[in-house]
Amino acid sequence: MTDAATEAQSTGSAARPLVTVSTGVLRGTREGALDRFLGIPYAAPPVGGRRFRAPEPAAAWDGERDAATFGPTAPQRPYAPAIAKYLGSVDVPGDDILTANVWTPADRSADAALPVLVFVHGGALTRGTTALPTYDGERFARHGIVFVSIQYRLGQEGFAVLEDVPQNLGVLDQEAALRWVRREIAAFGGDPGRITVMGHSAGANTLTALLALPHAKELFDRAILQSGPLVAQPPKKAGRMTREIAKRLDAAPTRAGFSAVAADDLVEQQTALAAGGSPLGGGPTVALAIGGEAVPRSPLEGLLAGAGRGIPVLIGSTSEEYRLWLVPSGAVDKASWLTVTVARLAARVPARVVRAHRTRRPGAKPGEVLGEVITDILLRGPITRLADSRVEAPESPTWVYEFRWRSPVDGLGAAHVMELGFVFDRLAEPDAIGIGGPDGPQALADAMHRAWVSFVVDGDPGWEAWSARRPVQAFDADGGHIDYAPRQDELDGLPEG
Repeated sequence: MTDAATEAQSTGSAARPLVTVSTGVLRGTREGALDRFLGIPYAAPPVGGRRFRAPEPAAAWDGERDAATFGPTAPQRPYAPAIAKYLGSVDVPGDDILTANVWTPADRSADAALPVLVFVHGGALTRGTTALPTYDGERFARHGIVFVSIQYRLGQEGFAVLEDVPQNLGVLDQEAALRWVRREIAAFGGDPGRITVMGHSAGANTLTALLALPHAKELFDRAILQSGPLVAQPPKKAGRMTREIAKRLDAAPTRAGFSAVAADDLVEQQTALAAGGSPLGGGPTVALAIGGEAVPRSPLEGLLAGAGRGIPVLIGSTSEEYRLWLVPSGAVDKASWLTVTVARLAARVPARVVRAHRTRRPGAKPGEVLGEVITDILLRGPITRLADSRVEAPESPTWVYEFRWRSPVDGLGAAHVMELGFVFDRLAEPDAIGIGGPDGPQALADAMHRAWVSFVVDGDPGWEAWSARRPVQAFDADGGHIDYAPRQDELDGLPEG
């Protein structure tokens, strides 16, 4: 270490490295060849007079700030029991929820200029935390990457649709975090000109919104989008949850009205209402709302029109996303063909889409066909359309993957979330075992983690970029191979009308 700001001092047997950022000095922890700095404020706590307002700068502090533990989690509830056995949660109390965490090599020099990876967690915009063991950035840092994870406002605190409040505050939080990374990451050995963002599920959804902004290049240089919807909802639809909560609590749908309600009470009402939601639009859910500074138009619409060009993208999904939604609830077995028809009509899905899936999978249950249709609408169709739209833009290479390894746990197969333990190369973590079992193939973890590292470091994951040939990297038990996807315009996922 040649930088006095990153001097390591010994406390007992453990080295405690120091880093200076614009708001003060941080004292992290050292484990072997890695330093960690956790719970770093990138914005002020969004409480009191700052609730339901755009993020404000973090205050400076005197002396050293302890950065040994994760910051508080955004207000939320654990998943329902049927899902909680597969998706863990961590509750850290406190108000200072807008924080970042950094993992970096301990032997970096003052001018290291290492590539940077910023991770945005998922959780349906209502749950999630950077403190989950699978999200530990240690394996990426061991490859010479400065790994950052960020927290942002969730649920009504971050995505309420209120009359006098900026829409999508959680996305504005992420923009503030990414500007913090550009500004401060050199102090941790990172190169502010080589920042890759990686989002999963809702985290990919919000990053897609940022990718579609005119100033996306100010925020990051490459993007990894895993299993995330590429769309936002009109304000009336996105605001249904907010209106229902306002009605239940007899609160005005305004900043003043919702600020008068405790955050925990908003979460309680949201959780009760969300129990009736579904991926095909039944019941109110939390969603990105079109309009305002963060999401001025539907992200996919903007990207298809040329937004995000010049930013390389790695994008994909699992082959059986729906199984996490429909297997634990029993819906995959309970659904009838009448259920499929009702859901199809509610979502305005052409009958030909259902027929095509029945033809491709003649032995499939109605619930499995329904799940395939859901996956097409939410993910596969939009991903393909986005990749196709960038073929004629050589400055905007796109790589597409599909995760196909099938977990033996409870019939989950290649469900949503299943790839995370492999991408982070942390198959032994309890949350990875809970959904994938104890025997996930290490060869697959090696292949996926290596590809993600290569994309962050070199801008290329190691397989053929998307073209008219439509190459898809299929990740399965043997590590992976390339398939060439046929054109399937009848399954483009677009509703009629």
